[in-house]
Formats: sequence, structure tokens, C-alpha cells
Amino acid sequence: MTNNGMGIIANVTRMALIGAAAAMTLVGCMRTPEENAAIAARRAAPTAVVMTPTKGAPPTESGLAHYKDGYPSFGAPLTAANVQMSDEDAAGLQQQLTALTAKRNAGTISEAEYQRRVAEYRKLAAEHGADTLSEITN
Repeated sequence: MTNNGMGIIANVTRMALIGAAAAMTLVGCMRTPEENAAIAARRAAPTAVVMTPTKGAPPTESGLAHYKDGYPSFGAPLTAANVQMSDEDAAGLQQQLTALTAKRNAGTISEAEYQRRVAEYRKLAAEHGADTLSEITN
């Protein structure tokens, strides 16, 4: 084959690859009606929230420090929202769990009792956050 023939084959191959890439790009741009609706919903303007007027009442005070004009000051150190677990509490819980594991390994506790206690601890872990949050908000 001559150089001219190789050039023609290279050009035809190049054009075929460009056409295939363009076709794949166009296919990727097509969306289903559900996708178009979801995109339109995301682009929609947010709905306005109408606040009730305070009729000249001062702003409600929070636990933050406030300036003289009533606006909060974030310069003061923030405190925890709830009492934190102390090292003694953590050590006590660690001892309870270690004792439960030791009883299971020694065979002094039945598998059913072990599973019951594990389920109790897991239930406590799952519900503790919601219970504490409800106590804080009330």
C-alpha cells in the first residue's frame, strides 16, 4: 500500500471515531421526562416563608451573649447542649460490658440471656438520642 492509501484509511478511521464520539455524546444528553421534571423542580424558585410580625417586641433572648441592641454575640464561648459523659461513667459502662463478655465466655450466662442484654443495649443506643432530644426541646 502506498502512503496515499494509508492516509485515506487514517482519515476515514478518524472521521468514523469522531462520528461515534459525537453520537455517544448526543445520546448522553437525552433525558427521560421524569429526569427533566426533577431538574425543573430543583431549578424552581423556593417558596417564600411569611413570618408573623413581632409588633415592636424585642427579639427573643437565647443562651448566647447579646449586644445592647439585642443582636447575639458569638464571641462568648459556647457551652455544651447537654451534660457530657464523665470518665467515671465511661469506665463503669466499660466494666459492665467487660463483665458481660466474661460471663459469656465462662459459660455462666446463657446465650439467650446474653442476646437479650445485647438487644437491650442496642435498643438503648438507638432510642437514647431521640429521648434526650425530646427532653432538651421540652
